[in-house]
Amino acid sequence: MAVKLRLTRFGRLNHPTYRVCAAESRFKRDGRVIETLGYYLPKHPRAEEQVSLNAERIQYWLSVGAQPSETVASMIRKAGIELPVGRSAAQRAGTRKSPRTPQPFQPPKRLGKGRLSKKKWRAKHAAGAAAAES
Repeated sequence: MAVKLRLTRFGRLNHPTYRVCAAESRFKRDGRVIETLGYYLPKHPRAEEQVSLNAERIQYWLSVGAQPSETVASMIRKAGIELPVGRSAAQRAGTRKSPRTPQPFQPPKRLGKGRLSKKKWRAKHAAGAAAAES
């Protein structure tokens, strides 16, 4: 189960409100959520009241491997919550196996057809019947 920290949209037309939630990545944007972790009110007149996050629960979800979306990650950084440091591409490259040289393409071997034509079937069985009679 891949858990994402992302926004779900609520509110009326032209007045969006969002909830920061932990949800499985396969579910729809406004679908089933595991836990609600805060809210974001982009149209609120006071900037300091636009975002509210439950830092303790966000820290828990990050510690168990939940991946925040880009928008939620920027909100988390602004709130002063430490994001886990992922491994860089250079670090991952050191753990990979040595690359193999690609093998030239070889078409699959064609096996004979499973069924014999009538002519071949008769010839085969006529030879077997003749051998059985003698």
